[in-house]
Amino acid sequence: MIHTPPTRDPALAGEIGAFREKFSDVKKAVATVILGKDDVIFRCLVVLLARGHILLKDVPGTGKTMLARAIAASIACDFRRIQFTPDLLPMDITGTNVFDLRQKQFVFQPGPVFTNLLLADELNRATPKTQSALLESMAEQQVTVEGVTHKLPPPFLVMATMNPLDHDGTYVLPQAQLDRFTAQLSMGFPPPEAEMQMLDVHLGMRPPVDDVRPVIDREIFLRWQSLVTRVFMSEEVKRYLVSMANTIRSDSVALAPPSPRSLLMLSRVAQAHAMTQNRDFVTPEDVRAMAPDVLAHRMIISGDEAGVSYVQRVLEKVPLK
Repeated sequence: MIHTPPTRDPALAGEIGAFREKFSDVKKAVATVILGKDDVIFRCLVVLLARGHILLKDVPGTGKTMLARAIAASIACDFRRIQFTPDLLPMDITGTNVFDLRQKQFVFQPGPVFTNLLLADELNRATPKTQSALLESMAEQQVTVEGVTHKLPPPFLVMATMNPLDHDGTYVLPQAQLDRFTAQLSMGFPPPEAEMQMLDVHLGMRPPVDDVRPVIDREIFLRWQSLVTRVFMSEEVKRYLVSMANTIRSDSVALAPPSPRSLLMLSRVAQAHAMTQNRDFVTPEDVRAMAPDVLAHRMIISGDEAGVSYVQRVLEKVPLK
């Protein structure tokens, strides 16, 4: 059921219409590099529009790094990559104060976290202390070094990759850190036809990501993020969100049910999803489309059922009012 607001803002509807055209072009630009994964590209862009951070959990070699680079290139954002290893230190991420002999004082040298789109590659290979260096930046868009706070340039978005826990040299991410990621996605393997095409595209002398040209600039992307906050959410949709959360919380199978913060993140992602559907209001279908990506990795489910399938099963129980 679609819940239409009492009145619609013609100006907002026009802005969303213009957004959709360019958004489609951004998807197409990324899809020239990441073949056969249009749904993953779409979901990544929706989460980034909502000012969210993404955790990509998959086996190595499925194109996670290339996806992040292609997105950054298509929206003309600064991109940096950190390879997480056991010997990586927090200062290698945030930066540190270095004594300048000319000025005869300590000067802050920014670390790679000072960028627009940060790829935290193989996040769970670093020690928990180093992983925690990202928490302040992800939650507050700032870093504090020796008592001095430094603001990060907007937009600040993190795409982290994570190896499966059965791989050697990995650490378990604590729930508090997983909760900082708005959504967890998986690339998976491409279909055979796309993999054949990938061989043709990527075996050339020049990496295809180098040919991705910006579709929009950073300022336009920031305006898109601001536009998301203006998408209307009715009382009925809010009630649907709370009802879904309480259904999970009352289920003994859910050992770690979703927190209020996770509902806030899901609400924002649903607003961004509504924009991509050319609407200036949220429907329960927007919530249902993104809920598994936003909620599953935050939950601990007893038994063998995966978090994604559990959330999908709960969504079928909660009526669309």
